[in-house]
Amino acid sequence: MRDLKIFHFILFLFLLLCVLSILSGEKSSPQISDRKAEVSKEVGKKDLRVEEKKNKISHQGVSSNISNSKHSGQKGRVAEKKEEPTYLVTRVIDGDTIVLENGEKVRYIGIDTPEISQNECFALEAKKKNEELVLGKRVRLEKDVSERDKYGRLLRYVYVGNIFVNDYLVRNGYAYAVTYPPDVKYSERFLQAQREARENKRGLWAYCTTQTQTQTSTPTPTRSSTPTKTQTQPSIICSYNAYNCSDFKTQAEAQRVYDYCMKKVGYDVHRLDKDKDGVACESLP
Repeated sequence: MRDLKIFHFILFLFLLLCVLSILSGEKSSPQISDRKAEVSKEVGKKDLRVEEKKNKISHQGVSSNISNSKHSGQKGRVAEKKEEPTYLVTRVIDGDTIVLENGEKVRYIGIDTPEISQNECFALEAKKKNEELVLGKRVRLEKDVSERDKYGRLLRYVYVGNIFVNDYLVRNGYAYAVTYPPDVKYSERFLQAQREARENKRGLWAYCTTQTQTQTSTPTPTRSSTPTKTQTQPSIICSYNAYNCSDFKTQAEAQRVYDYCMKKVGYDVHRLDKDKDGVACESLP
C-alpha cells in the first residue's frame, strides 16, 4: 500500500513537470517568434542594401558608358576636322595659278601676280616662289563664295602645311592684293599684308620700284586758276604696277587711270581690266 502511494506521488510529480514544461514553452514561443521576425527584418535590410549597391554600380556603369560615348563622339569630330582632302600639285602655270593631279586648274583668290606673258617685272620670280611652295606637294583648298571664274578655273584659297599660300605671296612681295566681290573673306588681311610688304620693300616693291624710278622724270606741274582733270593726270604712275581696284572709290576714277596709262605705255600696267573689255574695275560703284 505504501509502495502504491509512492508510485502515485511520483506519477503526479511527472505530470506536474509535463504541465509546467508545456506552459513554459508557450510563454517562450512569442519571444522566439519575435526573434525570428527581427532576424527576418535584418536580412531584409541587408538584401535592400545589397540591391541599392547593385543599382548604384549599374548607374555608374551607365554614366561611364555615356561619358565614354560623348568622349568618343568628340574624338570622332576632331578626327573629321583633321581629315580634310588634299590634292597633289603637278604643275605651276604662274605665280597665282596651278594645276592639280586631276587636271583641274586653280586660280588663287584675292591676289594677282605679275604676268609672264606680258613680261612684267617680277613675274618669273613669283612663279618660281610658287613652285617652291606647292609644286609636287599636297595642298588643301578652301572655297569662298564663287566656284569658278569665267575661264573655268577653280577659285580657291590654298594651303600647304601651315602656310597660307595666298597670304604668303602678298606678304613677301610676290603678289598684289586684289578684291573681286563676292569673294572677300580675306580681303582686309591681304591688303594689310600688301601694306606690310610695301613698307618693308619686299620683293617686287623693292626691285620693280627701284628699276623704274630711274627711267621716270618728275613732271613739272602747270599753274592755273582753274585746274582740270587732264592737268592732274601727269601725277599718275604708269611706269610700274602701283594701283589696284581697292585704291579707288569709284569706277570712274579707276577708268581715268586705266585710260591714261593705256595711252602712255600701251598696256594695262596696273591690271585694272581683268576681262580685257576696256572697262576698269567693274566691281566699283
